[in-house]
Amino acid sequence: MQVWKFGGTSVGKPDRMHSIRNLITENGTRKIVVLSALSGTTNGLLSIAESLKANNDVEGNQKIDDLYAHYEVFIKDLYKTKDGYEQGKAIIDKEFSFIRSLVSIKPFTLKQEKEIVAEGELLSTQMFEAYLKEEGINSALLPALDFMLIDADNEPVLSFTEEKLSTMLEQLSDKQIFITQGFICRNPRGEIDNLKRGGSDYTASLIGGAIVAEEVQIWTDIDGMHNNDPRIVKKTFPIRELTFEEAAELAYFGAKILHPSTITPAKLKGVPVRLKNTMEPEAYGTLIADKTSDREIKAIAAKDNLTAIYIHSTRMLNAYGFLRRVFEVFEKYKTPVDMITTSEVSVSVTIDNDEHLDEIMAELRQFADLEECDKDQTIVCIVGNFSADKEGIALKVLDAMKNIPIRMICYGASEHNISLLIHGKNKAAALNALNERCFLYEDAMKDIFSAQ
Repeated sequence: MQVWKFGGTSVGKPDRMHSIRNLITENGTRKIVVLSALSGTTNGLLSIAESLKANNDVEGNQKIDDLYAHYEVFIKDLYKTKDGYEQGKAIIDKEFSFIRSLVSIKPFTLKQEKEIVAEGELLSTQMFEAYLKEEGINSALLPALDFMLIDADNEPVLSFTEEKLSTMLEQLSDKQIFITQGFICRNPRGEIDNLKRGGSDYTASLIGGAIVAEEVQIWTDIDGMHNNDPRIVKKTFPIRELTFEEAAELAYFGAKILHPSTITPAKLKGVPVRLKNTMEPEAYGTLIADKTSDREIKAIAAKDNLTAIYIHSTRMLNAYGFLRRVFEVFEKYKTPVDMITTSEVSVSVTIDNDEHLDEIMAELRQFADLEECDKDQTIVCIVGNFSADKEGIALKVLDAMKNIPIRMICYGASEHNISLLIHGKNKAAALNALNERCFLYEDAMKDIFSAQ
């Protein structure tokens, strides 16, 4: 069995849903199909929640009416029969009735916000499954709220998913296609919760790991993961193969096509992940597995809006225990560190969440001297195969960056990653310079086409 995930743009129009129907039925394999909310819906639902939190019920109701009107138009083009349309109308009427019922709840809390945001996936999956039924497809709906659970630390409980999914699939053994929601789950209190933004990728990988799928396919609107950011760099190309480790580094450090958490469940169970393009389904895409090509530098990604903190020990030399105390502060405020460089008496770190920056700085000052923080920083991450016996890789990277100031360098902690910290204003120049120095565009394209 395979797991296929389609994002918001892939289901954002009725004709896109029609295309997905053709894709998921053409090769005859059993599939679990994970859907995101229709493009724009999650933002619309969050906007409604903001109005209700502000006790602006008139504005909230107007936003609900506007979103409902969008869905009314959508189902008119989605279904081809009167019975199909009536089924679709019943679905949106039921879900929007629930959304409207939240208007009267005071105070409007985070619990209600999570309930309202979950409606995007509940709408898209029910509408699509009703469309498959109209088309005579042997399908069934698997409610994610029945098998997707997070623990008190907001981590998915994979054993729960394995047990529940196994039972559900056994009971529906005669079905060929299963539709389920990405993103949404329940928390330990049984309340509706979610896997954060981009969590539909994570859902697909968790399901793939739970059933030990043949393959997880993430379908988006571009042809796989590119070697650089195509929004900034002109000459980019899709990467044919990546290891799990390489893909995880790229996802964490800014490759937008993939949610950073996606790779882990699939890697644990050895399930390959393939990135595909709904606009060009024939394209090979990117395969993420245990094997990869022999190209040393595979890709470049960038992570923005970071804060750099520079910390110096007040005990000078032999400052044992200093790093422990530093990271205890970040642990206390649940603030992850992205990048770290050290000397015997100093440590520099970057964080992407400065919600508790003032408290962190205050506690660090109790045992360290601090420089002024640098904000609006960017980590440029160069990913590839950098084993210890490789020669000249750092030289190639630093030569490309010779005209760009670098605040921090991290190399050697991973065989797959060289990280450079620069000011955000230099991001475009850095990505283009690295692309020109590290990739030979024509040769890369030859590699792709010769492998197909």
